[in-house]
Amino acid sequence: MSSQKTQQKVRKRRVFYIPGYDPIHPRRYRELYRKEGHLQSKISGYEIAVSARSGDGPYGWHVTSRQDGVDTETDVEVLVWSDIVRDSMARSIGATYLQLAQTAWIYISTGVLWRLMRLRKGPVIAALYPVGMLLFQLFIAVLAVWGVFAVLKIIAGWIALLPALVAAYVLLNWFRKIDNRLFAYYLMHDYAHSARYWGETSPEMRARLAEFKSLIAQALSSDADEVLVVGHSSGAHLGVSVLADLLRVQKNKGQGPTLSFLTLGQVVPMVSFLPKADQLRSDLSFLSKRTELTWIDVSAPGDGCAFALCDPVSVSGVAGPEKRWPLVLSAAFTQTLSPERRQELRWRFFRLHFQYLCAFDRPGDYDYFRITAGPETLSQRFDGRAPSRSRIDVSVSKYTSVAA
Repeated sequence: MSSQKTQQKVRKRRVFYIPGYDPIHPRRYRELYRKEGHLQSKISGYEIAVSARSGDGPYGWHVTSRQDGVDTETDVEVLVWSDIVRDSMARSIGATYLQLAQTAWIYISTGVLWRLMRLRKGPVIAALYPVGMLLFQLFIAVLAVWGVFAVLKIIAGWIALLPALVAAYVLLNWFRKIDNRLFAYYLMHDYAHSARYWGETSPEMRARLAEFKSLIAQALSSDADEVLVVGHSSGAHLGVSVLADLLRVQKNKGQGPTLSFLTLGQVVPMVSFLPKADQLRSDLSFLSKRTELTWIDVSAPGDGCAFALCDPVSVSGVAGPEKRWPLVLSAAFTQTLSPERRQELRWRFFRLHFQYLCAFDRPGDYDYFRITAGPETLSQRFDGRAPSRSRIDVSVSKYTSVAA
């Protein structure tokens, strides 16, 4: 395993994609890759084709691409935890409001919320949105109770309270049914899942990460030229933990495929700033020093759901003198997307959060399909690149303890 193969072209690659908090079947990512890869190839002038992947293992697909005169074969596998996400979302309306209170208490009482606000306002506003929206829905339901009760009390007396409460429940249930447009419940479950153990990884997630580690370890013993792990959104901090665990025990370091790590639109501080996130902070510190991999972190200020250009190691307060990674780069939406395209996406916040996985009509150095299907390793592609001048790389977290 080595990141020093600066001349060898990648003919065969294994990609492991770790999604964020998403209950959707992984076929969504295959179709997104197929559609956006086709668009990008037309814009950038290379060839790319997606087909079904044969064999056992995680859900994935096979990619063949010809770029810069080189043919490259890539197997993309999705490391699925959507079942854990769905289980965490299977809560009643009342339980969700209790979850709201608990999550708000964790972030406010610990002072973490105020520290996060010193980084980027966008993701903090995104975190406060479900709180405000759910409280607004509750307020409307209370008004409904008052209105129905006031009208029916004249006829039925206090018995009118029963239909008034039924009306409130129906209204709250209707809000929940249209959450595919409001995203209040979805985001509330997301933040609650991150904060549930005050920064510790849940037992079911630890077991899943162990499975991920085993799969990546097997790939590092294959004949691939590069093994690339991609963590998007919440998948970024999961990738940190998986790779840190792997490198602590991995034998034959310096041999085998090049190991690369790409984090996109990361929200690491939402977890690493919490008081009991000692293990994650330890993993961040450990991974930042490794010579066995290349770690590139890409985000963009135009993505209001990510802690854009915030060095996840430094802002978490665990950057030591031997820190090498990550190299923090901007996807520069203002330059890589045309004004017309930016206008189309202006209010589509979730779509912008997925832009890293999509085509750019004015592509720059960052091109997801060149990175995942092209002939260069991640190290080769960004060799000599300086980090973004707009990055935030100072310690901000109140809690900086690490696991022993």
